[in-house]
Amino acid sequence: MPTVMEILETMDYGPAPEATGEVQGWLKARGRFGHYIDGAFTAPGETFTSENPATGAVLAEVTQGSDADIAQAVAAARAAAPGWAALAGHARAKWLYAIARHLQKRERFLSVLECLDTGKPLREAREADLPLAIRHFYHHAGWAELAETEFPGHAPHGVVGAVIPWNFPLLMLAWKLAPALAAGNTVVLKPAEYTPLTALAFAEICAEIGLPKGVVNVVTGDGRTGAALVAEKVDKIAFTGSTEVGRAIRAATAGSGKALTLELGGKSPFLVFADADLDAAVEGVVNSIWFNQGQVCCAGSRLLVAEAVAERFTALLTARMARLRIGDPLDKCTDIGAIVHPVQLARIRDLVAQGEAAGARLIRPEGQLPATGCFCAPGLLLGAEPANPASIEEIFGPIATLTTFRTPAEAVELANNTRYGLAAAIWSENITLANDIAARLKAGTVWINCANVFDAAAPFGGMRESGFGREGGRAGFAEYLRAPAPSMLTEAPAPDFSAAPAPGTAKTETTIDRTAKLYIGGAQKRPEGGQSWRILSPAGAEIGLAPTGSRKDIRNAVEAAQKAAGWGKMTGHARAQVLYFLAENLATRQAEFEARLRESGHDPAEVEATIRLAFRAAALADKMAGEVAATRAKMLTLALSEPWGVIGIACANAQPLLGLAALVLPAIAMGNRVVAIPAMAQPFAATDLAQVFDCSDLPGGVVNLVTGPREELAKTLAQHDDVAALWHAGGPEEAAMVERESTGNLKAVWCPGPRDWAAQDPRETLGHAVQVKTVWTPYGA
Repeated sequence: MPTVMEILETMDYGPAPEATGEVQGWLKARGRFGHYIDGAFTAPGETFTSENPATGAVLAEVTQGSDADIAQAVAAARAAAPGWAALAGHARAKWLYAIARHLQKRERFLSVLECLDTGKPLREAREADLPLAIRHFYHHAGWAELAETEFPGHAPHGVVGAVIPWNFPLLMLAWKLAPALAAGNTVVLKPAEYTPLTALAFAEICAEIGLPKGVVNVVTGDGRTGAALVAEKVDKIAFTGSTEVGRAIRAATAGSGKALTLELGGKSPFLVFADADLDAAVEGVVNSIWFNQGQVCCAGSRLLVAEAVAERFTALLTARMARLRIGDPLDKCTDIGAIVHPVQLARIRDLVAQGEAAGARLIRPEGQLPATGCFCAPGLLLGAEPANPASIEEIFGPIATLTTFRTPAEAVELANNTRYGLAAAIWSENITLANDIAARLKAGTVWINCANVFDAAAPFGGMRESGFGREGGRAGFAEYLRAPAPSMLTEAPAPDFSAAPAPGTAKTETTIDRTAKLYIGGAQKRPEGGQSWRILSPAGAEIGLAPTGSRKDIRNAVEAAQKAAGWGKMTGHARAQVLYFLAENLATRQAEFEARLRESGHDPAEVEATIRLAFRAAALADKMAGEVAATRAKMLTLALSEPWGVIGIACANAQPLLGLAALVLPAIAMGNRVVAIPAMAQPFAATDLAQVFDCSDLPGGVVNLVTGPREELAKTLAQHDDVAALWHAGGPEEAAMVERESTGNLKAVWCPGPRDWAAQDPRETLGHAVQVKTVWTPYGA
């Protein structure tokens, strides 16, 4: 043992391991775990081992879930769903409160168990994972109490299938189960294969407090078990994990009617500007990429540093990295623990090797790693160009890349040069600059002068290929509720898209022929293919020829919409003025539009309903900006409603005017640009409306109309990488198609079906027109 004088000279930490006897006793007593289904544990079946990644020691044997196990769990959850949903919100709040209290009373036990199972440092499990998991149950006990008044008419989905990752097992469980249970859903949980033990301990807590049987079910297993859960007849899938698996889940659930939230991978930028507090920024890197061994989906793995301070920042960061303590996760002084599994460690090493082969230079601290276990030293890859594999792929380990920039514009370009959009961190003492950059970053969460800060009241989720949907806060709770059932209409069949002459359909009166065109970029455009199709009245008389749009027309329309990005930067008030003016101009031509609708056999009352809808959308354009979330002390947390960008819209055949306006007007009210496919049965309502757009101060490219075969055009929109979201109001077969085709860039898809839009409150549509960006800023002394 060193003397006091030697300790004072080295200032080294002594060992401070946490005792594991209680947890080891619990594991030994259980030995082999079955599933937790319908309020009881099943007998163990075929098992696999759960191992301590720091030592390789076997902790327990856990049952491999089969299709039959999943079916049994879903049946139990289905049987329990009516009773759980029928409970008063106050009753559900008491159950969530009980769960939170029992987690608190076992905080040390669960922290040690999480540390053993994942390899993360005990300090992180104790000070981050457990308190936040508990906070989620307390927070959502409040939402259970308030749901009836805050979300009138809403109902739970029913049975939720929750699939969670291995990096934060208990915390991810809380993120999924707390809102699901608070909303009145029952749950089947599939924990990660590598780290199932805290989920099984949680199941014992549910049994201990007497939670009604079937409300929570836990089925362990590998990816096959998760796939079985996705395929089962559940009402919602909530998934956190890799983008690759998320894409497969999107395809597997297409057309099923299952609600879906995906929180996927990331390659988050960490921007350090020349005026930043460099010492604070270095600690931010420690809390970002070296927290949990870098096994964090939102880890700031791409360090983008102003060229003027890059040399100084690199020196500070290298010195700080050298002082990180790597070793026994149970030691309270350990900074970096073990990687969760040898497979993950091999993946990290492979990507680092690819990064070095592509020209990056790896800097790592000197020193020996522990002789046993899955340990990986922290590292910094210098000179990693944007095309370097280490800059592109999610390493999911304690390795960051460092790239320099010269101007704020270049910093934004580099930061957004990724297919992901989960999170970002900005370090600058200039709050004006920081807020400007935050607004321009494509990320679901932005931290200003902080990193990896979370709270149950703050929505968290991604943009682009980091997924869609939110966890936490009001937005996250709403994901577990189903909106009031709309009034539906019967979808008319698609017309015959022939343009061959048909003398028997001639018009009965002689008028000047009207030529309808596509509406792209604020101008009337002929279709690229030069084709048209005949529109007939209910009596079979020809009304006119409509232009047949093609893939090329869709691409032109999306390009025009991309160029109209300034629309989203206007204030809600400015957009409202355009919508009011549009309503005014439509009202002056109301009789003309009513006559056109009568001619095609549609209700002329659609015109008045469209005018009222334009007023309603204008009224709400500046009233849905978001909220300030009550999170942590000395933090200002903004949950901002941001437009998606370009939304593709495919309209139903019913209500050709109102059906178009009910989707387009709320979308543009919130700052989006749209490419819309009007009703095939009567596209002239849309082409005539384009003339109203032209004289209503609507900038070119904000609304683009491409008439033609909806299925073909909607497929093109679903596949287009520059379309951020897609709304499809047609039948279920086409809806399934666009959901499958949307997996390319994982765009959010909403399929409202052929609704009676005259009876629809536009607030639901307005809610689908935005995604939440959460911005954290230090506030107060």
